[in-house]
Amino acid sequence: MVIIKNKRTKKENILKEYPDAMIFDVTSKGEYKTLSPFYPHGGIPIPFSGTVTSACVEGIWQGLKVFQNEGIDFSCFNNRTMKDLKRTVRTHGKCLGHQKGLGSKELLGYLTARKEIYVPSYNWMLEHKCQKEIEYFLSLLREGKTIVFLDYDTNEDIDNPSKPLSHASLIKKYLLSQMCP
Repeated sequence: MVIIKNKRTKKENILKEYPDAMIFDVTSKGEYKTLSPFYPHGGIPIPFSGTVTSACVEGIWQGLKVFQNEGIDFSCFNNRTMKDLKRTVRTHGKCLGHQKGLGSKELLGYLTARKEIYVPSYNWMLEHKCQKEIEYFLSLLREGKTIVFLDYDTNEDIDNPSKPLSHASLIKKYLLSQMCP
């Protein structure tokens, strides 16, 4: 079983609900920060952009955003600091969408971009950059362990645009797909 909880939840409260759970912080500040979309693995393909890559998944997500006052930001793709990646409406004006790759003028709406840019990029990262972590979690699941992932966002519904999608939910989905291919 894989559970997603907010990072701010007290561990003793999680353990009351799931007494034998193994708890893993997958945020950019946690012990498993390599699973954070901010982690600079390098070489992550930018969807719809040929062979061009980004240092991290969040760099792709933020870099392809197009705002009222600013287009895509190439510097996001090379940011390896895990900081200063967020591009907000306060600074750049209204977000118009995400550009569908570097060579396109097509803008994708939020949910479409989530499904065609963020999720494929994150899954690529899991598949190609995080196999050691994935194999460890799979071994725990095969032993019948309960895993709790701590994330700042807990939205597991890809179709719910009112809250950011939990990247921990993508780890969960990936793991469960590997258990029952």
